Amino acid sequence: MNKILLAAVNASFSHTNIAVRSISLYCNSENVIFGEWTINQKPFDILRGIIEKNPAIVIFSTYIWNIEIVEKLVKNLKSYDENIIIGCGGPEAGFSAEETFKRLSCLDFICYGEGEETVLEFSKIFENSTKSEFYEKLKTVKGLFLPSENGKFIFTGNRKLIENLDELKFPYPEITEPDHKIYYYESSRGCPFSCSYCMSSLDKKVRFMPLERVYKDIQFFMDSGVKLVKFVDRTYNIDENRYISIWNYILNHHNKKTMFHFEIEAEYLSKNALDFLQKVPEGIMQFEIGVQSSNAKTLKAVDRSPEIIKLSENIKRIPKTIHCHLDLIAGLPYEDLESFGKSFDFVMSLKPDELQLGFLKILYGTKMKDFASENGWKYQKSAPYEVLSTPFLSYKDVCFLKDLEILLDAFYNSKIFSKSVEYAVKVFGSWAFFFEITKIAQGKNIFSAERSISFWFEFLADFAKFKNDKILYELLRFDFIKTGKKGGFPEWYVHHYDKALHKKALDENDGITNSRINFAYSEYEEFEINPLDENFENSRKTAILFYKNKFGAEERQIVLN
Repeated sequence: MNKILLAAVNASFSHTNIAVRSISLYCNSENVIFGEWTINQKPFDILRGIIEKNPAIVIFSTYIWNIEIVEKLVKNLKSYDENIIIGCGGPEAGFSAEETFKRLSCLDFICYGEGEETVLEFSKIFENSTKSEFYEKLKTVKGLFLPSENGKFIFTGNRKLIENLDELKFPYPEITEPDHKIYYYESSRGCPFSCSYCMSSLDKKVRFMPLERVYKDIQFFMDSGVKLVKFVDRTYNIDENRYISIWNYILNHHNKKTMFHFEIEAEYLSKNALDFLQKVPEGIMQFEIGVQSSNAKTLKAVDRSPEIIKLSENIKRIPKTIHCHLDLIAGLPYEDLESFGKSFDFVMSLKPDELQLGFLKILYGTKMKDFASENGWKYQKSAPYEVLSTPFLSYKDVCFLKDLEILLDAFYNSKIFSKSVEYAVKVFGSWAFFFEITKIAQGKNIFSAERSISFWFEFLADFAKFKNDKILYELLRFDFIKTGKKGGFPEWYVHHYDKALHKKALDENDGITNSRINFAYSEYEEFEINPLDENFENSRKTAILFYKNKFGAEERQIVLN
């Protein structure tokens, strides 16, 4: 029982924890191991998994999504064996040491900052000390918070950052689940920006992994057939020559499978970068871009770039072959419901593949923590520390935006309603449309009910009827039928079907080699407009064959007249 276990409790099965892997490999000792579980597992099963590894020391990797279950595990682990030494690391414990010790009086230490050198140093102390000596020698290890007898805590001092990132080992020496895991990767540490609500702003010194090392790691991911690699660099596009070189390597060596995800500050994309992106095919890259707000006063208050026009121009130049996920944050300074609506319209005008509506989190260690406390922000005092109200947004407004977020995910981000919602936001306006359907949904009290895809289709059909909008209704029928072959049709759907014309359409477009199979994998429908024509108002009645071959490899909508 001399092992040090680095324990990760991830948000889902598909996630991998890069921190515990990097630290374990850096220590290069068979006595420093890691284990991964998820918040979806029963606490007893996680506890059992930890105990079965028979560790002498357990260090939990803590974040806002797992701190609640980690605290239960710490208490229960001490209850099982009071001699087990337990520590926590990661941003959630590291930036709130005093509060964490108050909640967990049985905790032995907290790691602050980068963990590689800290864990390596105290692992060597542990191997060569008695238990009483170990506790005393911990005071000499930089980067630790230790409890003291007076109810306070001792901080052993900041540890020098690792300058040469090439000293870090590749965190995935073996890849056994290339299709079912998200592999997180860092080619740099630190962030030059100062966003007041973000923990990344606390580490201003940006350090880069050598390019040749990055190329080698990327090649390993592709050779292993990994499906998704997420770069966790806090801002990927800092050094133009460097980030374009990495993109160029990916493009020239791509395996036609691996998707690479990057967090981008779009306003800082150079002309050379935007020119380069024009030649990137689909299926290679996806971007996450934090817009957060279009209100200049808001952006200035949180120390973000106010170059909204430049950001807009650059996002519009990113080709559609690259999936773009844009972020908005509700609850920022000077952003009331009206201002947020303008920010919402601004982002939707950029036609993102996905719009994530997030809510401000008042995190320990950030400038926003002091600002919010001093200026009337109310927020959850436990993780995830989300805003409850601000001087600009009432609690009722926050709840409204929470409900709107549900509808945004259901109708826009899902892509199931692509034609009907594209039309609706064009006719009514993005914010106006989602504002109105949220009000309607609240009036019907649907947010407390179980909701399926069929439920949302019926809801939008009722909205089309309420608006007496025949085009919206026809587009909704199109979205409904293209989701697949129907065994039956709901009451709201009027099915215009002719079996003879269905057979004729199959014969003319694909040939009927097996009538049963062809009918089983296709559908025929007539519309009052042509849903595939952008000029709906002037389009004529149209028949469409929806076809998917028996292997599901091909989907088409064929206009018949």
